[in-house]
Amino acid sequence: MPHPPVMDFLLTRRSRPAKLLSAPVPDRAGLDLLLTAAARVPDHGKLEPWRFIVLHKPALRRIAESVAARAAEREMAPEQAAKGRSQFDDSPLAVAVIASPKGFDRIPEIEQTLSAGAVCLSLVNAALAAGWGASWLTGWAAHDRALMADVLGLQPGEWVAGFVHIGTTDTAPAERPRPDIAAITTWISE
Repeated sequence: MPHPPVMDFLLTRRSRPAKLLSAPVPDRAGLDLLLTAAARVPDHGKLEPWRFIVLHKPALRRIAESVAARAAEREMAPEQAAKGRSQFDDSPLAVAVIASPKGFDRIPEIEQTLSAGAVCLSLVNAALAAGWGASWLTGWAAHDRALMADVLGLQPGEWVAGFVHIGTTDTAPAERPRPDIAAITTWISE
């Protein structure tokens, strides 16, 4: 059965820049609903190779401080360090989607990784559909395994698939160029 409003949403959805998000943010019940929707992704073997860490403003400030300290340790350029820190300083709420692959021979790790990515996009879409602004970001700090293990308590083998920032915004971003579907699609009939 077709769902024209859903298709219209998918064809017009647009992430909101994280730096434009502010309070209010979803309450716990609202966020539970978004997380429940996000978890409805392909998950071969029902392994749940991902988990969520909800980061409220005090936790984000603490992480921002750790990011700044790590940038100094790595002697990063000031612009790069500031960009890494601002993602956490500026956000009113973020959900860290943690890829947590399971050692299961039948389901390759790449399929588990793709499932974690699907969770990130599903969380963004659920937030947008619920009327919030949302954006999926990573950045250098997300890929610094030692830093993320320290600030998020990652277990061996886990890594950050993304930070989904959620909040309120009145600003709708301008439409951006979209892929030329004809240029990136091959049709094979026989």
